Amino acid sequence: MKILLTGFEPFGGEEMNPSYEIIKRMPDTIEGCEIIKLELPTVFQESFIVLKEAMDLYQPDVVLSIGQAANRFGITVEKVAINLVDSKIPDNQGNQPRDMIIREDGETAYFSNIPVRAIVDNMKEAGIPADISYTAGTYVCNYILYQELYCCNHINKDMRAGFIHVPYATVQGAKKERMVPTMSMDDMKRALEVAIKTIINQ
Repeated sequence: MKILLTGFEPFGGEEMNPSYEIIKRMPDTIEGCEIIKLELPTVFQESFIVLKEAMDLYQPDVVLSIGQAANRFGITVEKVAINLVDSKIPDNQGNQPRDMIIREDGETAYFSNIPVRAIVDNMKEAGIPADISYTAGTYVCNYILYQELYCCNHINKDMRAGFIHVPYATVQGAKKERMVPTMSMDDMKRALEVAIKTIINQ
Protein backbone atom coordinates (compact mmCIF):
# COMPACT_ATOMS: atom_id res chain seq x y z
CA MET A 1 0.00 0.00 0.00
CA LYS A 2 1.10 3.55 -0.74
CA ILE A 3 -0.21 6.62 1.06
CA LEU A 4 0.44 10.08 -0.35
CA LEU A 5 0.56 12.59 2.49
CA THR A 6 0.16 16.24 1.57
CA GLY A 7 0.48 19.41 3.61
CA PHE A 8 0.49 23.09 2.71
CA GLU A 9 3.08 25.82 2.66
CA PRO A 10 2.59 28.73 5.11
CA PHE A 11 -0.17 31.20 4.27
CA GLY A 12 -2.00 34.16 5.73
CA GLY A 13 1.18 35.78 7.04
CA GLU A 14 2.26 32.77 9.11
CA GLU A 15 5.94 31.79 9.22
CA MET A 16 5.15 28.08 9.29
CA ASN A 17 2.36 25.66 8.54
CA PRO A 18 2.20 22.69 10.91
CA SER A 19 0.39 20.60 8.30
CA TYR A 20 3.57 19.96 6.35
CA GLU A 21 5.94 20.25 9.30
CA ILE A 22 4.41 17.15 10.90
CA ILE A 23 4.48 15.29 7.59
CA LYS A 24 8.23 15.90 7.31
CA ARG A 25 8.61 14.16 10.68
CA MET A 26 6.76 11.03 9.62
CA PRO A 27 8.66 7.80 8.91
CA ASP A 28 8.94 6.57 5.32
CA THR A 29 7.07 3.36 6.12
CA ILE A 30 4.32 2.58 8.64
CA GLU A 31 3.29 -1.05 9.15
CA GLY A 32 4.74 -1.92 5.76
CA CYS A 33 2.93 0.93 4.00
CA GLU A 34 5.02 3.33 1.91
CA ILE A 35 4.61 6.96 2.95
CA ILE A 36 5.08 9.58 0.22
CA LYS A 37 5.36 13.20 1.37
CA LEU A 38 4.36 16.24 -0.65
CA GLU A 39 4.10 19.97 0.09
CA LEU A 40 1.35 21.77 -1.80
CA PRO A 41 1.29 25.47 -2.62
CA THR A 42 -1.52 27.35 -0.89
CA VAL A 43 -2.82 28.38 -4.30
CA PHE A 44 -6.12 27.17 -5.70
CA GLN A 45 -5.44 25.80 -9.18
CA GLU A 46 -1.71 25.22 -8.69
CA SER A 47 -2.28 23.04 -5.62
CA PHE A 48 -4.25 20.51 -7.63
CA ILE A 49 -1.82 20.62 -10.55
CA VAL A 50 1.01 19.66 -8.17
CA LEU A 51 -1.13 17.02 -6.48
CA LYS A 52 -2.37 15.46 -9.73
CA GLU A 53 1.20 15.15 -11.02
CA ALA A 54 2.15 13.27 -7.84
CA MET A 55 -0.95 11.07 -8.05
CA ASP A 56 -0.13 10.16 -11.66
CA LEU A 57 3.51 9.47 -10.77
CA TYR A 58 3.08 7.43 -7.59
CA GLN A 59 -0.39 5.91 -8.11
CA PRO A 60 -1.18 5.97 -4.37
CA ASP A 61 -3.87 3.83 -2.80
CA VAL A 62 -4.73 6.66 -0.42
CA VAL A 63 -4.31 10.43 -0.54
CA LEU A 64 -4.43 11.97 2.93
CA SER A 65 -4.15 15.75 3.06
CA ILE A 66 -3.45 17.85 6.13
CA GLY A 67 -4.26 21.52 6.58
CA GLN A 68 -4.25 24.16 9.29
CA ALA A 69 -7.51 25.50 10.69
CA ALA A 70 -7.01 28.36 13.10
CA ASN A 71 -9.24 28.48 16.18
CA ARG A 72 -10.09 24.76 16.13
CA PHE A 73 -9.45 23.21 19.52
CA GLY A 74 -8.20 19.81 18.37
CA ILE A 75 -7.75 17.52 15.40
CA THR A 76 -10.75 17.54 13.05
CA VAL A 77 -11.24 14.85 10.43
CA GLU A 78 -13.29 16.12 7.51
CA LYS A 79 -16.36 14.17 6.41
CA VAL A 80 -17.40 16.12 3.31
CA ALA A 81 -16.14 18.49 0.62
CA ILE A 82 -18.44 20.86 -1.27
CA ASN A 83 -18.30 22.06 -4.86
CA LEU A 84 -17.68 25.68 -3.94
CA VAL A 85 -14.85 28.13 -3.38
CA ASP A 86 -15.57 31.36 -1.54
CA SER A 87 -12.25 32.79 -0.46
CA LYS A 88 -12.30 35.31 2.38
CA ILE A 89 -8.55 35.90 2.04
CA PRO A 90 -6.28 35.72 -1.03
CA ASP A 91 -4.24 32.62 -1.67
CA ASN A 92 -0.45 32.89 -1.91
CA GLN A 93 -0.64 34.22 -5.47
CA GLY A 94 -3.29 36.82 -4.66
CA ASN A 95 -6.22 34.88 -6.11
CA GLN A 96 -9.48 35.40 -4.24
CA PRO A 97 -12.32 33.63 -6.06
CA ARG A 98 -15.82 34.17 -4.66
CA ASP A 99 -18.84 31.90 -5.17
CA MET A 100 -16.93 29.76 -7.68
CA ILE A 101 -17.91 26.22 -8.64
CA ILE A 102 -14.89 23.89 -8.51
CA ARG A 103 -16.08 21.32 -11.08
CA GLU A 104 -18.98 21.98 -13.44
CA ASP A 105 -19.41 18.23 -13.95
CA GLY A 106 -18.99 17.41 -10.26
CA GLU A 107 -21.55 16.60 -7.60
CA THR A 108 -22.65 19.24 -5.11
CA ALA A 109 -20.62 17.42 -2.46
CA TYR A 110 -18.60 14.25 -1.95
CA PHE A 111 -18.17 12.31 1.26
CA SER A 112 -14.68 11.22 2.28
CA ASN A 113 -14.11 7.49 1.79
CA ILE A 114 -11.59 7.00 4.59
CA PRO A 115 -12.89 5.65 7.95
CA VAL A 116 -13.55 9.07 9.47
CA ARG A 117 -15.36 7.97 12.63
CA ALA A 118 -12.90 5.17 13.38
CA ILE A 119 -10.00 7.60 13.01
CA VAL A 120 -11.58 10.04 15.46
CA ASP A 121 -12.43 7.27 17.93
CA ASN A 122 -8.88 5.93 17.82
CA MET A 123 -7.42 9.40 18.29
CA LYS A 124 -9.59 9.92 21.35
CA GLU A 125 -8.56 6.51 22.67
CA ALA A 126 -4.95 7.64 22.29
CA GLY A 127 -5.70 10.74 24.39
CA ILE A 128 -5.76 13.21 21.50
CA PRO A 129 -8.59 15.80 21.29
CA ALA A 130 -10.39 15.02 18.04
CA ASP A 131 -13.77 15.27 16.36
CA ILE A 132 -15.52 14.84 13.04
CA SER A 133 -15.93 18.04 11.03
CA TYR A 134 -18.75 18.50 8.57
CA THR A 135 -17.27 21.56 6.88
CA ALA A 136 -13.80 21.87 5.41
CA GLY A 137 -14.48 25.56 4.77
CA THR A 138 -14.46 27.19 1.34
CA TYR A 139 -10.73 27.91 0.99
CA VAL A 140 -7.89 25.84 -0.48
CA CYS A 141 -8.39 22.96 1.99
CA ASN A 142 -11.93 22.27 0.80
CA TYR A 143 -10.82 22.85 -2.78
CA ILE A 144 -8.11 20.20 -2.65
CA LEU A 145 -10.29 17.67 -0.80
CA TYR A 146 -13.06 18.14 -3.36
CA GLN A 147 -10.60 17.60 -6.22
CA GLU A 148 -9.29 14.43 -4.56
CA LEU A 149 -12.77 13.02 -4.05
CA TYR A 150 -13.76 13.96 -7.59
CA CYS A 151 -10.84 11.82 -8.76
CA CYS A 152 -11.99 8.97 -6.50
CA ASN A 153 -15.45 9.11 -8.04
CA HIS A 154 -14.57 9.77 -11.68
CA ILE A 155 -11.00 8.65 -12.39
CA ASN A 156 -9.76 6.03 -9.90
CA LYS A 157 -12.58 4.43 -7.94
CA ASP A 158 -10.13 2.21 -6.05
CA MET A 159 -8.39 5.19 -4.46
CA ARG A 160 -9.37 6.60 -1.08
CA ALA A 161 -8.94 10.20 0.01
CA GLY A 162 -9.46 12.30 3.09
CA PHE A 163 -8.51 15.47 4.88
CA ILE A 164 -7.47 16.28 8.44
CA HIS A 165 -7.32 19.78 9.92
CA VAL A 166 -4.86 20.60 12.68
CA PRO A 167 -4.90 23.69 14.93
CA TYR A 168 -2.10 26.19 15.39
CA ALA A 169 1.12 24.66 16.65
CA THR A 170 2.09 25.71 20.17
CA VAL A 171 5.05 27.67 18.83
CA GLN A 172 2.69 29.67 16.61
CA GLY A 173 0.30 30.41 19.44
CA ALA A 174 3.09 31.75 21.62
CA LYS A 175 3.60 34.57 19.10
CA LYS A 176 -0.04 35.69 18.99
CA GLU A 177 -1.17 38.85 20.77
CA ARG A 178 -4.11 36.95 22.27
CA MET A 179 -4.42 33.34 23.32
CA VAL A 180 -5.55 30.90 20.62
CA PRO A 181 -6.16 27.14 20.64
CA THR A 182 -2.94 25.24 19.98
CA MET A 183 -1.50 21.74 20.00
CA SER A 184 2.07 20.49 20.22
CA MET A 185 3.75 19.20 17.08
CA ASP A 186 4.38 15.90 18.86
CA ASP A 187 0.66 15.38 19.50
CA MET A 188 -0.18 16.33 15.91
CA LYS A 189 2.35 13.80 14.62
CA ARG A 190 0.95 11.15 16.94
CA ALA A 191 -2.57 11.90 15.71
CA LEU A 192 -1.46 11.52 12.10
CA GLU A 193 0.18 8.18 12.91
CA VAL A 194 -3.10 6.99 14.47
CA ALA A 195 -5.00 8.09 11.36
CA ILE A 196 -2.64 6.26 9.02
CA LYS A 197 -2.71 3.03 11.04
CA THR A 198 -6.50 3.17 11.15
CA ILE A 199 -6.68 3.57 7.38
CA ILE A 200 -4.24 0.71 6.81
CA ASN A 201 -6.19 -1.64 9.06
CA GLN A 202 -9.71 -0.79 7.90
